[in-house]
Amino acid sequence: MDALDQRIVSQLVTDARASYAEIGAVVGLSAPAVKRRVDKLLDLGILRGFTAVVDPEALGWGTEAFVEVHCHGNVPTHRIRSGLEPLPEVVAAYTVSGPADAIVHLRAADIHHLETALERLRAVEFISRTVSTVVLSRLLERPPQP
Repeated sequence: MDALDQRIVSQLVTDARASYAEIGAVVGLSAPAVKRRVDKLLDLGILRGFTAVVDPEALGWGTEAFVEVHCHGNVPTHRIRSGLEPLPEVVAAYTVSGPADAIVHLRAADIHHLETALERLRAVEFISRTVSTVVLSRLLERPPQP
């Protein structure tokens, strides 16, 4: 990825709805040249897609928690992932260093829904225990900067 690609990505992060011509005017390329570069960035996996960013609270999913997941024994990461995927409240999951095997980001409609989601998470066969931290407010959330 060269400096021109970085400028294109920066424009897309700022406004993913911008046309290739609008991006080209900012970075000094024609619309077809911008399209070719965007297609290449998609093929390489640098750009993974274009999406609308929606406020989860507006959709009724305003309660969040981060949950440390501790597993019985040595559970491979693909098995952790496959155990978490069926739970719709899991919006992200990460393997981590430290005492936990993974950190899970849960989102729910309210505290009762969160409790139910935690019960289903704890019922996953390889999970021995969890440690939950409920989010009170979001202080900062940034998109990636090119």
